[in-house]
Amino acid sequence: MALVVQKYGGTSVGTVEKIKSVARRVAKTKDAGNDVVVVISAMAGETDRLISLAKEITEMPDEREMDMLLSSGERVSSALLAITLKAMDYPARSFTGRQAGFITDGVHTKARIKKIEAQQVRDALARGEIAVVAGFQGVDELSHDVTTLGRGGSDTTAVALAAALQADVCEIYTDVEGVYTADPRIVPHARKLDRVCFEEMMEMASAGAKVLQVRSVEMGMKYGIPIHVRSTFTDKEGTMVVPFSEEMEAVLVSGVTHDKNQAKITVMGVPDRPGIAKALFTPIADAAINVDMIIQNVSQDGLTDISFTVARTDLPKAIEVMKEVVPTLGAKGFTTNADIAKVSIVGVGMRSHPGVAAKMFETLANEGINILMISTSEIKVSCVIEDKYTELAVRALHDAFIGERGSSGKGEEG
Repeated sequence: MALVVQKYGGTSVGTVEKIKSVARRVAKTKDAGNDVVVVISAMAGETDRLISLAKEITEMPDEREMDMLLSSGERVSSALLAITLKAMDYPARSFTGRQAGFITDGVHTKARIKKIEAQQVRDALARGEIAVVAGFQGVDELSHDVTTLGRGGSDTTAVALAAALQADVCEIYTDVEGVYTADPRIVPHARKLDRVCFEEMMEMASAGAKVLQVRSVEMGMKYGIPIHVRSTFTDKEGTMVVPFSEEMEAVLVSGVTHDKNQAKITVMGVPDRPGIAKALFTPIADAAINVDMIIQNVSQDGLTDISFTVARTDLPKAIEVMKEVVPTLGAKGFTTNADIAKVSIVGVGMRSHPGVAAKMFETLANEGINILMISTSEIKVSCVIEDKYTELAVRALHDAFIGERGSSGKGEEG
């Protein structure tokens, strides 16, 4: 008997009929002799609907109340699935994040998991029940307020619960068949990967691949939980996310990712002196805003410009922070640009192959695409470009590094 954690995304449970289909898949896993824990997202479109309702009232709704509002979506879908399973004569019990023992910090809308107690889930499994857990949510350890884990947080819920329960596998069911060498909607000949290593998947997720939340991959790697990304709508094998093996090193570039949820902020005329970066970025961190790329220009006459990127969804909050911080720095002002995107190439083979970045820059230049910012790691090169060139850049880079038949090896984004 194995312990299987399954996560179903919003499109998988978007209607009552789809919930019934998910219930049949869950029942099939249970009939095979497995203990089953199911983590559920809100029904497709529900989170956006709730956000829209709040923004009809105010452009910047209170974050504590937003967590109360948004956590309701997953509670609805988890209860509906449990009701469906019981109607099929399968013992099942639904749990909120709090009931499942998810204890988080107090950062509303982007909470991080501190510990998982999960005793009620263990008790349900001991009784032979299927445990159905509302994803994306927990409770603040100090205030006991409801918290949410950010977009894609149900992935993190599933992998974290798999780690806490020492599950044999965590299956992530979605509307695609696995992880691809690029978004198939942009590159029709993008190829599905049979497997990808945790390091590559983490870089892909951070660079815009939406098939898994980056924190879920981090957790899978930390606790050694195999993650199987597969489609709710077929029985085909998907993509296994697994530890790195030496045979993977032959692959130069595994995938090309893109992220349009990007915005750039430039602080102009910043005094070039020690402590300025700390004074600028500490308030941004205190506001729970993640900064991606940072570029500081060469100082002239004691002044410099500092540019950095944040998620486009965080831009309104970042602007409010900048209005308070920039005058205290003695800077001349700041500008913002939300019409940008990030394109990236990812592959473990890049560690031992020089010239990859140069080829990427050449490929973009040949298409007349200007590079605004650059960031690199051992296995990733990312460029910020104007967002109107995103699809062109993805297709050109995929052709340059992977080709129509995927000649360089595995795949990408998803």
